[in-house]
Amino acid sequence: MDLIIGIVAITIFSAFLLALVRDEWKGNVALVAVLINGVLSSCIAIPALRGESFEHFFYGGHLFGQIPIRVDALSGWFILLMNFTVLTGILYGRGYMKHYENQSHQSWTSSSNLTLHFVSYIINHVAMIGIYCMQNSFAFLCVWEMMAITSFLLIIFEYGKMETLKAGINYLVQSHISIMFMTFGFIWVNSFTGSFDFNAITKYTSSVSPAVSFILFLCFFIGFAIKAGFVPFHTWLPYAHPAAPSHVSGMMSGVIIKLGIYGILRMLLLVKGDYLAMGYFILVISVITGVYGVMLAIIQHNIKKLLAYHSIENIGIIGIGIGLGCIGLGLNNPYLAFAGFAGAMLHTLNHSLFKSLLFYGAGTVYQATHTMDIERLGGLIKKMPQTASLFLLAALAICGLPPLNGFISEFLIYSGLFKGILAGQLTPTAFFVASIFGLVIIGGMAMLCFTKAFGVIFLGTERHPLPATLQEAEFSKLLPKYMIAALIILIGIVPQIFITVVSKPTTLFTGQNVFQMQPMEFIKTLQLISIAAVAFILLCVVIIWIKKTVAKPSMIAVSPTWGCGYTAPSAKLQYTANSFVRPFRKLVRPLLMMNKKEGEIKGVFPNPIHSTSHPYDNLELVLIDIPLRYLKGFIGRFKFLQNGNPQFYILYGVVFIFIILSIPFIVNTITYIIDLFRHI
Repeated sequence: MDLIIGIVAITIFSAFLLALVRDEWKGNVALVAVLINGVLSSCIAIPALRGESFEHFFYGGHLFGQIPIRVDALSGWFILLMNFTVLTGILYGRGYMKHYENQSHQSWTSSSNLTLHFVSYIINHVAMIGIYCMQNSFAFLCVWEMMAITSFLLIIFEYGKMETLKAGINYLVQSHISIMFMTFGFIWVNSFTGSFDFNAITKYTSSVSPAVSFILFLCFFIGFAIKAGFVPFHTWLPYAHPAAPSHVSGMMSGVIIKLGIYGILRMLLLVKGDYLAMGYFILVISVITGVYGVMLAIIQHNIKKLLAYHSIENIGIIGIGIGLGCIGLGLNNPYLAFAGFAGAMLHTLNHSLFKSLLFYGAGTVYQATHTMDIERLGGLIKKMPQTASLFLLAALAICGLPPLNGFISEFLIYSGLFKGILAGQLTPTAFFVASIFGLVIIGGMAMLCFTKAFGVIFLGTERHPLPATLQEAEFSKLLPKYMIAALIILIGIVPQIFITVVSKPTTLFTGQNVFQMQPMEFIKTLQLISIAAVAFILLCVVIIWIKKTVAKPSMIAVSPTWGCGYTAPSAKLQYTANSFVRPFRKLVRPLLMMNKKEGEIKGVFPNPIHSTSHPYDNLELVLIDIPLRYLKGFIGRFKFLQNGNPQFYILYGVVFIFIILSIPFIVNTITYIIDLFRHI
């Protein structure tokens, strides 16, 4: 309890201190606050991962009642991975925000806005800690609301840009739709149990039919799926990520959307019902999410929007693991449950690492070039070699290639799916085969997407004039990237350490530590693959070294490549991002929406023409744009009510008062009539 009080005290003190210190010190104050809060919360989380669950009750007054604070292995796992990403985010954010300190002509770079930004960052961190700890539904919704509002403030830092403001409001609206579904589920349980304690969910669902439990779970799932970004609840994510500062984008993709994953896993622990039905449902939604997300990522030309759609893709991969784990519980197969839940939770960590590294790299490129349009970049590896190397490392990890961390978690999920097929049951086998095909398609398209992204951004020559001052990022921006890169490599080379740790929260679902009870042959396989991959990389390095040292020095002739008949070299001869994926775009055109604008060639000596393509999300058009259009049309019919005439407004007030006064009379009349019919 003292640790929790300490976290609250540090948060309040740092908020006051941020309002007093100079702008150049605000980032340091925020860093110290995040570091202390991270250490204090980790002191609760680490024992929980060892099996020493933390539980404490404190009285929240007549409104909240008894508020249970519980930290088990599941909470501990999420707290630790969240703390690391939030810490690297503020380390990177200190250097990133210095760019705005020198732009006093912009309204959003004022000292008060910088203060609000860093205060929001600290409170957002504490709110996430509260979400992982609190198991009183009323208090849980309060800290969830705190997280949503501070996230909104972080997104709209550059509120002077209209697209940023729209993205923030879109996020805030959909966050409250998420809260509405969760609130409905908690009220449902409270109305039958009279308790706000999370354990009341278990008590209620144990006494009702599996169908009712599934409907309740569906209500919670939608609420948390909106936050996580499952399709079709994903439409806020591709707008919020590009609008936010890059360190906030990394944190949002790395840990904030994972609150939805935590919520789904927590509800699976609490809701007792038909795990097979839940598993099939989650598996189908997740495969669709993964495939649809990576398809949209491939055709994006805005680097941060591309990364945002890859967050949706990876949420799909995590969901496949969760679905597999649920099916394992339904079939009473401990190995399937372990492989699914362990793979999902490990991929949650892995995604928070390589995706935050990718967003930090994208932020460095943006501040150096002042554009996020991939089509305007090229050749950056020559001037930003460290940023390019770290971006490439994260790209290889997100594609699931050994010996990096993405391969480990995806291998766990693949292992469970193939083991499920060997079980020989028809219905689960059909779902597992479809999931394997989905994962294969996701992996292949991810490699296509990041080949395009890395190749167009960092290789070749610049397609448009870039700033003359373009250079490698300073150390303050590179340090958190190297910290993340080290962990990405460590997980890939020694996976058994992290699988052992993640087996502890998995035990909450399986009821037994499957990892310790039976030998896991896949651990040896993972180690052999990682060793082989490292050996191959070392062999390549040795061959290059031998070639450079042993081979005789020779004259290197430099000449332009064949220009296809053009007399002068031009950057336009390179692949563009659009042309690179043109075959894929034509293949999936029926499923995607492309708005293309191009000029016509006219005359003997035509003027230069330009062709631009703007991808759009079909689901967003169907689920949001069209319903909003009809809603605006319906509301527009009542514009006559706002006619500016005070006499009409007085009349509206009189009518409203009359209706309010009439309600008791109407209710009594109806009650009297009902009683009269009963007597008859």
